[in-house]
Amino acid sequence: MVEDVCFFNKDFLVIKAPKKSPMLLRMSVLIFSMVIGVFICTVCLKQISSRARTKFLEIHVVDKPSQSIMKLTDIRHLHYPKPVSFSRDECSHNPVKFFAILSNQRSGSGWFETLLNSHINVSSNGEIFSVIDRRKNISTIFQTLDKVYNLDWLSSASKNQCSAAVGLKWMLNQGVMEHHEEIVDYFNRRRVFVIFLLRRNLLRRMVSTLANSYDRHAKLLNGTHKSHVHSSEEADTLSKYKPTINSTSLLTELKDMETRSAKALEYFNTTRHMILYYEDLMRNRTKLKDTQDFLGLPPMELTSRQVKIHRGPLSDHIKNWDDVSKTLRGTPYESFLESDY
Repeated sequence: MVEDVCFFNKDFLVIKAPKKSPMLLRMSVLIFSMVIGVFICTVCLKQISSRARTKFLEIHVVDKPSQSIMKLTDIRHLHYPKPVSFSRDECSHNPVKFFAILSNQRSGSGWFETLLNSHINVSSNGEIFSVIDRRKNISTIFQTLDKVYNLDWLSSASKNQCSAAVGLKWMLNQGVMEHHEEIVDYFNRRRVFVIFLLRRNLLRRMVSTLANSYDRHAKLLNGTHKSHVHSSEEADTLSKYKPTINSTSLLTELKDMETRSAKALEYFNTTRHMILYYEDLMRNRTKLKDTQDFLGLPPMELTSRQVKIHRGPLSDHIKNWDDVSKTLRGTPYESFLESDY
């Protein structure tokens, strides 16, 4: 016990520290260091976890943007026209989106446009470029488009003052294909939303085209020609005419129609666009909601008074059905024979 406490050496009293004291000190320092280390690690892990959650949320927002995010990203597509023909008054601060419906004749574009125009916030001005003078060159095309998108084009469908979306219907054979490069540049520069409305069953489109062409001269409805009708009685009258289709050139004509639509989609691929098919609209009305979403419109139930003319199987509407059926059997267009639309 003496060596643990002290010892005498001549005139000096030497006190020796207990052997356990350095060990206790080291243990205390070690425990303190460990506590500090655990604390620092905990803080760092929380920060890393927080960053990871933030990054995940950012990715989640990109995948499924909220309405507020969508509105922010669509700001550059909004316009505030100042028409010269009238004053928008209290609606002058209401933003407007520009759109164009690109289609082919007898593809349901007239019916589709009446559906769009049944929306209180939409003003689609019809087939403006059916008049040749408006599309005789690119300058007259741009002048016409500027007038439409400035809300200075007045038609029976115009609801310009408080419209949220304004546009027109434009057939592909009305200068679109010939001037596609300039028109694509215009659409991108003016931030125009393009809606392609196409028809899958090109044989039905051909029947409708031939029947409509015949009625221009025959005027089956009490001496007047109507491209679109609003009653079953009128539809039945027009559908009584059965066109004869040239089976010799049928495959070539169908291929040409198909190629023309494919080229249009290729030409306008860089625009902000959506593609709709007449058959899909007939079967599934949710496609109309997709269109309203595309234009940033508040969803509404859209309606049209137009009645389909050629209903039922195509065999009821083609005079030389046997020849046509024989020509298309075993070809990529055979499915056209069975389609209900």
